Amino acid sequence: TRIPATPQPHPGTVAILAGCVQAGLFSRVNTATERVLRANGYDVVRVPGQGCCGALHSHAGDLDAARTLARRNVDAFEAVEADFIVMNASGCGAAMSAYGSLLSRGGKTGTSAEAVAARVRDVSELLAAQGPRRGGKVNLKITFDPPCHLLHAQGVSRPPEQVLRAVPGLEVVPLPGAGECCGGAGIYGLTQRDLGSRIGGDKVRSVIGTGAGALVTANPGCMMQIGAGLRMAGRRTPVLHLVELLDESYRRGGIYDADSRTGDPAAGGPRS
Repeated sequence: TRIPATPQPHPGTVAILAGCVQAGLFSRVNTATERVLRANGYDVVRVPGQGCCGALHSHAGDLDAARTLARRNVDAFEAVEADFIVMNASGCGAAMSAYGSLLSRGGKTGTSAEAVAARVRDVSELLAAQGPRRGGKVNLKITFDPPCHLLHAQGVSRPPEQVLRAVPGLEVVPLPGAGECCGGAGIYGLTQRDLGSRIGGDKVRSVIGTGAGALVTANPGCMMQIGAGLRMAGRRTPVLHLVELLDESYRRGGIYDADSRTGDPAAGGPRS
């Protein structure tokens, strides 16, 4: 199913991958993801039986374990009726987008895996398709670091910018070397700590050099890597997920209150 070219009153039904790192360490991002999607007209369905996407197992070369986890998710997501499968962790998005290749020798499972992979979308893509809806002012200077698994692996570049433009008052300053890795790279920062740390140091210096009040990205691994680097550099610069900013903008703009009064999650509010 293609994403509509223009905002739709009822753009479709989505299922969100909860993830393991995201659910365990950044559950607030999952909560914000559901809220902002509903505010932009999407219906959200639960997916019982879903689990880890298997990305880290693939990175470690344990493809048998990765395939086992992938089959579990294929079964879980195939069992629900959803137009799109939403990712708010770009490493998971890259992994699930490749399920067709990972399970290509699985007969019927391989065919199902391709169908599941075809429905995978980053949350920024779905929000951008709806405008997204504008919220209230967030007077903050930020810089955005696109995760490699989003920019390079999935080729998603413009949607995050569209989401940020929907936040009034936000000042977005360019990040030098934004297209370069932060050094986390899945498990690379753990298995190659010295080199990962040096690469991460370059990213942290770039962030500090912008003078931004917060660093925004779209992957939990990047959030941890850059966040730790900033702390080690003696900085308290917040590291936020893209949807957290939009969620705060909607809260300040009273969108959630207005929607609860009308009973329509897509009601009200201009679109960018």
